[in-house]
Amino acid sequence: MKTDVEELTPTRVKLTVEVPFDELKPNLDKAYKEISQQVRIKGFRPGKVPAPLIDKYVGRGAVLQEAVNDALPELYGRAVEESEIFVLGQPDVEVTELDDGTQFAFTAEVDIRPKFEVPEYDGLEVVVDDAEVTDEQVEETIGNLRERFASLTNAERAAEEGDFASIDLVARIDGEEIEDASTTGYSYEVGSGSAVEGLDEALVGLAAGEDKTFTGALVGGEHAGEDAEITVTVQSVKIKNLPDLDDEFAQLASEFDTIDELRDDVRTRLGRQVKLQQLSEARDKALEALLEKVDIPLPEKVVEEEIGRRNQQLEQQLQMAGMTKEDYLKDEEKSAEEFDTEVADAARLAVKGGFVLDQLAVQEELGVENEELSEYVVTQAMQMGVQPQQLAEYLTQNNQLPAIVSEVLRSKALNLVVEHVTVKDESGNEIDVEAVQRELNGDTGETVQAETAETAESTDDAAETAEDAAEAGETPAETAEAAAEEAPAAEAKDEKDAKDKDA
Repeated sequence: MKTDVEELTPTRVKLTVEVPFDELKPNLDKAYKEISQQVRIKGFRPGKVPAPLIDKYVGRGAVLQEAVNDALPELYGRAVEESEIFVLGQPDVEVTELDDGTQFAFTAEVDIRPKFEVPEYDGLEVVVDDAEVTDEQVEETIGNLRERFASLTNAERAAEEGDFASIDLVARIDGEEIEDASTTGYSYEVGSGSAVEGLDEALVGLAAGEDKTFTGALVGGEHAGEDAEITVTVQSVKIKNLPDLDDEFAQLASEFDTIDELRDDVRTRLGRQVKLQQLSEARDKALEALLEKVDIPLPEKVVEEEIGRRNQQLEQQLQMAGMTKEDYLKDEEKSAEEFDTEVADAARLAVKGGFVLDQLAVQEELGVENEELSEYVVTQAMQMGVQPQQLAEYLTQNNQLPAIVSEVLRSKALNLVVEHVTVKDESGNEIDVEAVQRELNGDTGETVQAETAETAESTDDAAETAEDAAEAGETPAETAEAAAEEAPAAEAKDEKDAKDKDA
């Protein structure tokens, strides 16, 4: 087999492959056998029809087509391997010659990862936020915990901001009641601003049994965005009572005996959280600093696929949160054009980051051990709330392991960059990233290790399969770990919770 490579652009090549016809013999034999099972010719059982009769009744051309379709994937794979290129996505294949008994030739145009070397990254310096826990943050956290243990008591007065009112809502447009915008017995915190605009103003000053009608734009349902006359009727008014911040509250809300012990624990937990955020920021900024030193072309098709993936992810998140894209853009105060530009920029950064980390893994000859793959599966399973073995089986059955190997490799490559980068906080203090990681892992290391051991047996074989696939060039070019993805789901979920029973 002979393969020529023509560079169409720095990110796309055309392979011209010539194959001696003899190499198609196994595929021709297979084609005759399969067609023989399908045709019905008098005097011959299925599978026993000789080749000359198949040529006569079915046609030699059909057999050749079947053989070529069967041979192409393996021949294309060999051509890619011999050319030592890193292909991205599916090729555009065209059969250019099929001379029966002599030669077979085809071309394949495909996107490739651009060829480049990752520059030296020693000496890079990044600045991250201070890992500081303030008294205000501690008190805010305890205050949120206090809110969870609040109680409600009936108030013999009109509603005020901060009260909880049980209300009925009836919305009408042109005198006709809108059923999906009306509700009864809805518990609403006055002044929260989490429902239809104008509701808070209408409720303040209303006592149980009183009502008020106002005009507001509906935020959900068939008539979303339309103005309606909304009548709110107060059934009851309740006052929120917060528990005192004392030792009794600490015993009620935690495993601690005193409020001082609870505060100390909150401070410790917040300290761990800000250090985790600091490490995450260090990784993101280390990659950003490295990417600034690299200038490479990007395959437009790969970028477009990444843009499509991100838009699809957003649509799914918004759908789960009960929001439209228009609602999201309004909340973010962005135009559709601004949003599209941001998504495109983030997609390009993600694709570029993936290429750089992939190339760095090659340059540094990084690999993935079975234990590392098992640990990754365990971590993901814990985050998803499923059993590690169940996730490992799913990944194996759905051929997702090559992508997992790619992700682990990229993470290792990024870890290597971080090790060579000087990380300082905004106060100018140099941060020992490895020491911080050891400190944080000290709390959970034993648990993770034990769970990894339980999962290792079910993932070892899968790891070997994945490594083979990755070496064969099947690793997809997906989003780099540290290329920041927009995550509107949490914000959308908060909005949805606030609007569940809007008029």
